[in-house]
Amino acid sequence: MVVDALQLPCWPINNKNKDLFFDLIPMLEITATCLVITALLAYLNFRFIGLPITIGVMATSLGLSLLVVILGFAGIDFGLHLKMEAMLKAIDFSNVLMQGMLSLLLFAGALHIDLSELKAYRWQVLGLAFFSTLLSTFIVGLAAWLVLPLIGLQLPLLYCLLFGALISPTDPIAVMGILKSAGIPKNLELVIAGESLFNDGVGVVIFSILMGMLMMGEVPSFNEGLGLLTREAGGGLLYGLILGYIMFRLLASIDNYQVEVMITLAGVMGGYLLASKLHVSGPLAMVVAGLVVGNHGREFAMSHTTRQYVDMFWEMIDDILNAVLFVLIGMEVLLIAFSFNLMVAALIMVVMTLVARALTVWVPVTVAPGYFKLPKGAGVVLTWGGLRGGISVALALSLPQGPERDVVLTLTYGIVVFSILMQGLTIGHVASRAVKVDPTD
Repeated sequence: MVVDALQLPCWPINNKNKDLFFDLIPMLEITATCLVITALLAYLNFRFIGLPITIGVMATSLGLSLLVVILGFAGIDFGLHLKMEAMLKAIDFSNVLMQGMLSLLLFAGALHIDLSELKAYRWQVLGLAFFSTLLSTFIVGLAAWLVLPLIGLQLPLLYCLLFGALISPTDPIAVMGILKSAGIPKNLELVIAGESLFNDGVGVVIFSILMGMLMMGEVPSFNEGLGLLTREAGGGLLYGLILGYIMFRLLASIDNYQVEVMITLAGVMGGYLLASKLHVSGPLAMVVAGLVVGNHGREFAMSHTTRQYVDMFWEMIDDILNAVLFVLIGMEVLLIAFSFNLMVAALIMVVMTLVARALTVWVPVTVAPGYFKLPKGAGVVLTWGGLRGGISVALALSLPQGPERDVVLTLTYGIVVFSILMQGLTIGHVASRAVKVDPTD
C-alpha cells in the first residue's frame, strides 16, 4: 500500500518546529564545510608538508586564517573574512567540543590504554592528574593576577583562577605519535597518556566549581567546595565504572560486530548526556568506561572480529575528530582580539605556564625518582610534552561575554598555539636527548 507521506502521523507543524527544522540545514552545511576543509588540509599536509596530522592541519589552518586576515586588511578578501567569522560563531566551538567531541575523544583515548600496565603507575598518574593540576591552577592564576597589572591589564582574581584551571590540563594527543617514534620507554608513554586522560576531567571539574562561584557571586566554604569536588570527580569515576560494566555485560551477551560497535557508540553518547543530568563529571566517566571496555570488554566480551572492527571504528573516530578539532583551533584566530599588550601578556603567560608545569611535574618526578619509577630525564619530557589543546580554548569560550573573557581567550589561544606548534614539533627531539633508553626496559 502506498501511503502519502504528508498524511502520516508526524511532528506537529508550527512556527517553532519549522524554525528548528530549517536551522538544521545550515548546521549540516557547516558540518560538511568543516569536513571538506579538514580533508583538504590533511591531504596538503600529507602530500607536501609531512607534519604529524594534527599539528599539520592546525598549522595550515592557522596560516590560511592569518592570510584571510591580511587580505581583509588589504580589502581584497571578497568578504571571506566575514563569512568565516559567521561560520565559526555559528559552530559554537565550546559547545561542539564539550558536549559533542570530548566524550568520543576521551573514550577513544582510554580504549587503548592497557589497564594491567597502568595499574603499576596508578598512584603516580592520579597524583599528577589531581594534585598537580590543582596546584598548577593556583600557581598560574596567582601569577596572572600579579603580572598582568604590570603591563596594563586588569583581570579579577577569580578570572585569573579560571584561566589557571582551563590552561592546566594537558592534551598530548598530538604528540603521542612523536613520542613513540622517539623510542622513549613504554612506562613514560603510559604515564603521559594516563595523566592527560584524567587531568582533562579534573581541570573541567575545577573550572566548573570556579565558574559556579563567578555566576553566584559568592565563595563556597571549604566543606562545600570539597563536597562539590567529591561529587563531581568521585561521582564521575563511580558512574564511569557502572557505565563501563553495563556496556561490558551487553557486549558479552552477543557476538555481532555491527551491534557491538553501536553499543559502544550509544554508551558513550548517551552516557555522557546522562552524566550531565546527574551532575557528575562526564569526562572522567568516559575515561573510566573506556578503560573498562578497552580491557575487560576486549578480553572477555569480544570475538577477534569484533575487536578488529571496534578498534578500527574508534581509531577512525579519534583521527577524524582530532583533525577537525585542530582545524577549528587554527581558524579560531579570526575571533581573537589582539593588541600589543595582549601579545606581550600571552608570551609572559607561556613562560609562567611552563614554570608552573615544571614546579608541579618536573620537581616531584625529579625529587622522588624512587616513587615515580620513571627513567632519568622523564621530568623534562613530562614538562615539555604537556601540550594544551582544544579543551582550554573551549573552556575560555564558555566564559561570560565581556572584556575579561577577551583577555582570557587571547592568553589561552596564544599558549595553545605555542604549545602545539613549538612544543609539539620539538618534543621528539627533546625526548630523544633527555631520556636514555635502557635496553632491558
